[in-house]
Amino acid sequence: MPGKFELYKDKAGEFRFRLKAVNGQNILASEGYKTRSSALKGIESVRKNSQDPARFESSTSDSGKKTFKLTAKNKQVIGTSQSYASDSGYKNGMKSVAKYAPDATLDDQTKS
Repeated sequence: MPGKFELYKDKAGEFRFRLKAVNGQNILASEGYKTRSSALKGIESVRKNSQDPARFESSTSDSGKKTFKLTAKNKQVIGTSQSYASDSGYKNGMKSVAKYAPDATLDDQTKS
């Protein structure tokens, strides 16, 4: 069973997407996009770039929690993870993005 991209409009009217694993957990969230077509291009960029381990950039907060960002070749951030307390959770999060993004279905919640 594939993961799922949810495309939605936030309270500010911007388009965003999140990638969910098969268990429904959010594993990657986008920044806001002004247009729906730009958000859809962002989803395609996640599908492609998630297959290149060099596109994942990690960071650790002052409290010791880890996060990762998925970047495009131009270094633009296309998705950000949640915070992880453990190294194993953090590594599994990156593996999940790589596993689910290419074949994830699209749940377009912006269409009425």
